[in-house]
Amino acid sequence: MSKLFQPIQIGNMEVKNRFVRSATHDWLGNPDGSISPQQVELYEKLAANDVGLIITAHAYIEHPRGKASLNQNGIYDDNFISGYQKLAKTVHKYGSKLVVQISHAGSLTTLEFTEGETPLNLNNMTNQEIEKIIEAYVQAANRAKLAGCDGVQLHLAHGYFLSRFISPDTNKRQDQWGGSRENRVRIVGEIIKRIQALVGVDFPILVKLNSTGGFEGTGAISLEDVVYTAQALEDLGVCAIEVSGGVGGEKKNSLSRTGVLSPEQEAYFAENAQEIKKAVSIPVILVGGLRSRLIIEKILDEGIANMISMSRPFVREPDLVRKLKESQDKVTCISCNKCRVFTGIKCFYKD
Repeated sequence: MSKLFQPIQIGNMEVKNRFVRSATHDWLGNPDGSISPQQVELYEKLAANDVGLIITAHAYIEHPRGKASLNQNGIYDDNFISGYQKLAKTVHKYGSKLVVQISHAGSLTTLEFTEGETPLNLNNMTNQEIEKIIEAYVQAANRAKLAGCDGVQLHLAHGYFLSRFISPDTNKRQDQWGGSRENRVRIVGEIIKRIQALVGVDFPILVKLNSTGGFEGTGAISLEDVVYTAQALEDLGVCAIEVSGGVGGEKKNSLSRTGVLSPEQEAYFAENAQEIKKAVSIPVILVGGLRSRLIIEKILDEGIANMISMSRPFVREPDLVRKLKESQDKVTCISCNKCRVFTGIKCFYKD
C-alpha cells in the first residue's frame, strides 16, 4: 500500500492517512467569531472524503487585537466551545481528526479588525502584556480540549505574532524575549509548558513553522535558526511540525504562489522540510504547492516529510483523497488564488 494511505501517529493521536488539510481561512465564520453552519458543512465534506487530519482556520486568541481577518473564528472566550464541539463531533463521525490552529494577528491586522485599538508591536510590549498573551494561548488550547478537539496547532508562520518573535529581522528586543535564538523562541516555550501544565502532556501540540522569512522579501530567518527552533520545539514536547514559509500579502516569497502547473514548480518548501526532518524525530508535515501524486509520493518515499498538507486543492476538490486513491494522478487546482474571496472561499475555475 502507498504510504499516502497508511496511518501515522502524532503524539497519542493516530491519523488514518498522510493527508492534512492545512489551516485555511474561509471567510465563512459568523460575524461574532463563532462557527457557522457553512463551516460545519465544509469540514464535513472533507472528513467524509477521508482527509485524515483537518486543521481549522486560524482562530484568534485575544479580542479585539488578535483578529486578523474578516469573519475570522475566535477562541478567546468559553462561548466558542460549543461551536468547536459540534465541529469535532462532525469530523469524528468519519474517523478523521480535528486540530484547532490558534493564533494572534500581532501587527498583521488593521484598525478595522482591532476595533480601533493599536495592533501589537512585539518590540514595545511590556512583560505584563506578554504574560497576558501567553495566558490567552493557554486558555485557547484548553477550550479546544474541552470541545473534544484532537489537539492544537500554534501558528508560528506567515508574519503573525509568534513568527515575528522567532525572526531576528522583526524581533529587536534586548531582554529575555529577544536577541539570541534561545530568547526569541522563549515565548513559544512558555506557551507550550503552560498548556501542558493545564491540559496535560498527552494533548497534542503541533506547530506551523516558517522555514523562510519573506518579511518584505528579505531572508528574515536563516535555515540554521529554523532547524534550531524545530529541535527546541521537539524538546518541549511538540508532536509535529508543519513546514511553511513567507508572509501573507507579500508578492515576493509569497506563501500561496500562483501558477503551480508542473512538477518542477511543486513542493517549494521541500528542501527546508528535508533539513528539519534530518534534525527531529517527530513527524514533519510539508505544505506548499503539492499538486501531483508523483511528487507527493516522492516526498514520503524519500523521507523528505512524513505527511503532506494542502489547502487550495481541497477548496476545489474536497473529495481529492478518494480520487487519488482510485486513479487520479494530480489535482485539478491551477493555483490561481481566485478562491480567496471575502464572501466565502470557493473555487471559480472552470475546466
